[in-house]
Amino acid sequence: MNIDLHIHSKNGSDGRWDVTDIFAEAEKQAIGFISITDHDSLAAQGLAIALAQSYRMKYVTGIELNVTFSHPDYRGGRGISLDFLGYGFDIYDRSLGRKLEKLRSYRILRALKIFDNLNREFCRAGVPELTEKDMEAITESADESLARPHIAGYLVEKGIVRDKQEAFDRYLVPCDVPKMPLRLEEASGLIRKAGGRLVLAHPGDPKGTSLMSVDPDMSHHLGVVREAMLPYIDGIECWHLRHARGVAESYLAFARSHGLIATGGSDCHQHPAIMGTLAVPGWVADQFP
Repeated sequence: MNIDLHIHSKNGSDGRWDVTDIFAEAEKQAIGFISITDHDSLAAQGLAIALAQSYRMKYVTGIELNVTFSHPDYRGGRGISLDFLGYGFDIYDRSLGRKLEKLRSYRILRALKIFDNLNREFCRAGVPELTEKDMEAITESADESLARPHIAGYLVEKGIVRDKQEAFDRYLVPCDVPKMPLRLEEASGLIRKAGGRLVLAHPGDPKGTSLMSVDPDMSHHLGVVREAMLPYIDGIECWHLRHARGVAESYLAFARSHGLIATGGSDCHQHPAIMGTLAVPGWVADQFP
């Protein structure tokens, strides 16, 4: 049985496919245990649960939360951005729903501020400024959880940049506006109160939102997890397509030694469609009822 517990959809995140297309592909890839983990959004969960039943796949509710993590003994207390996955929670929990609505509303406000910054930069560079219609088009393309990748994709469509990487390098990084901060303690409380478990996402991804990207000394950042995160997390995403084999084994050993669950997933956004291509051990499914 193939397992993929980290997939993003168009319905609630920055994935390229609708949930119905994701499940059709998952069947082709013989995925037997699956989770849709959209950024700060539960929009896809109801349909995903129904489709999993239709396809006779095991499903666990999922979400990916971006957390501003800081600790006085790490990087001088400066905050860093990390991702955490929530699994097995009640999608109708009111506290979680209210917080996600606040995050969603702030995403729109943040995007408007980024738009203003972009237009100031475009004016200096002699590039035509974006209009209200451009903002509406980007918002519609995002469906539920508006984020910078949606803006980057639109800049590519408009021919302002060649690709998303150039969009970030030339415009979105210098024109960025801080996200609404979500602390690890709050994220953990929300997910656990809703009956779920919180998992540190892709900690060994050298190019992503991860500990490894800011601290390549693995023994050091595992120490940070041990000293500052253990009271708040229930697991670690050990298997990820950008985790080196030795890295995955180290995380698994750490998880086992501290009584944490171990999860894995492709982090598929459907460009390309890589879901189900990561070898996640079958016993991972046994950790979930």
